[in-house]
Amino acid sequence: MSGLGARDIGHRVVVRHRIPGGLTDVIGVLQAWDPHGLAVRHVDSTVHEIAAVDITAAKTIPEMPLRPVDVDQLFLTAALGRPAAETAYVGHWLLRASSGWTGRANSLLPTGSPGMPVPDVLRQAENFYAERGLPPQAQVRLGSPADEEIRACGWVDARPQQSDVLVMHTTLDHVNAEPGYAVELTERPNAQWYAAAFDGPVPEIAPKVLEGAAKAMFASITLDAQVVAIGRGSMTGHWLGVDAIRVCDGYRRRGLGTAIVQGLARWAGPNGGRRTYLEVLLENAAAMATYTRLGYREAYRYRYLTSR
Repeated sequence: MSGLGARDIGHRVVVRHRIPGGLTDVIGVLQAWDPHGLAVRHVDSTVHEIAAVDITAAKTIPEMPLRPVDVDQLFLTAALGRPAAETAYVGHWLLRASSGWTGRANSLLPTGSPGMPVPDVLRQAENFYAERGLPPQAQVRLGSPADEEIRACGWVDARPQQSDVLVMHTTLDHVNAEPGYAVELTERPNAQWYAAAFDGPVPEIAPKVLEGAAKAMFASITLDAQVVAIGRGSMTGHWLGVDAIRVCDGYRRRGLGTAIVQGLARWAGPNGGRRTYLEVLLENAAAMATYTRLGYREAYRYRYLTSR
């Protein structure tokens, strides 16, 4: 098969093969290979299974270039990929609450039009969070009109000592190579997954948040008879969101985080995935380096604002 092998699974290939009446080419990601044939996933997620005897030529080709991203759409997509335990709408703006666990699940998301003046929305937000015993917060995309409007109403940085949060994106083809470790995927995380995800007791609300997406998958790697790396993937349209990546002490700098991302990407491809995003603190140099090597690039940054 012109040099293609199991090592090429996850990479883009072109395969010329016989069909009734002639020859045709299939371009896509090599999804499976064995001496008897292979399977190529086209960009529309159609899987073409081709017998080895029908292949006349096959080779790897360069990855697809990274297209610009609609940051407004991605801002909302990322929120839908990890929904809060409780939500309410003010126009298109989203109020989220989850007993105070994580900023994303306990903040106002300004996307689209609120349908009323921003000062009125912020008063509703303050009342919403006060009723739940939570501080009022807004997750704002830096440089967006909503960021400027909310700041003009007197809201200030809620976490001045913390760096910006980067949302990074890439095409799935960049990250769905064969992982260097066996990655187990399950639709529901077990106790071992949660034990690796948290240093102490699991927050009571955490399972509702982490397991609340319409389509999610939980990844783990077991070494030395224990779960030592975990991550979560969620599908929203053709987007794979990757989050909750954690590698236990003593197992870092061994490529486990990379393998988790790749394992989730290989799940997302057959489920219609074409692009992927994740979030990382700018100050997390090690994670930034890993994701950059995988092909992720910055889409936008966000911070949290709060009322004075």
